[in-house]
Amino acid sequence: MSLHVALLRGLNVGGANALPMADLRALCAGLGWREVQSHLASGNLVFEAEGGRGALADALREALAERGLDVPVLVLPPARIRRAVAACPFAPAAPKLVHACFAFGPLRLDRALFERFAAPGDEVAAEEHLLWLHTPGGFGRSKLAPRLEAIGGAPLTARNLSSLGKLIELLDAGEETR
Repeated sequence: MSLHVALLRGLNVGGANALPMADLRALCAGLGWREVQSHLASGNLVFEAEGGRGALADALREALAERGLDVPVLVLPPARIRRAVAACPFAPAAPKLVHACFAFGPLRLDRALFERFAAPGDEVAAEEHLLWLHTPGGFGRSKLAPRLEAIGGAPLTARNLSSLGKLIELLDAGEETR
């Protein structure tokens, strides 16, 4: 069994795709996944399972669809989360002000669109399958947040540095018990 991270896009956001985390963990256990842990109610999972990342993501998405939920799933290796945090191009005043936006496909950064809606101090950076967004005025108030996919040119799921740090703590704990 290998350790994995699953990022679910749009779960329990704004009242849509509601699913208690205990139910999500039970659903994953029903797929044969072990040591399933969740962080927050927005679909951050650390788990052990056999199989490729694409197949694991598809299995969870299908299981969620059977419950009437349309939730894209991205499964990543632990090293991808660690590398992302280590390579963060920004030094924010608070970790909740920087978001790593993991892409479901190749990115095509639209810098002109970013510039059009950016507030003073906002910054963007992109690498393959990862868009970074620094919003010193707050992500929730940013005019960029609802346009992230248009700016990145691909479907995305965003996590702030605080959430990624917690996922790394869960990964560290999981690796210690293996």
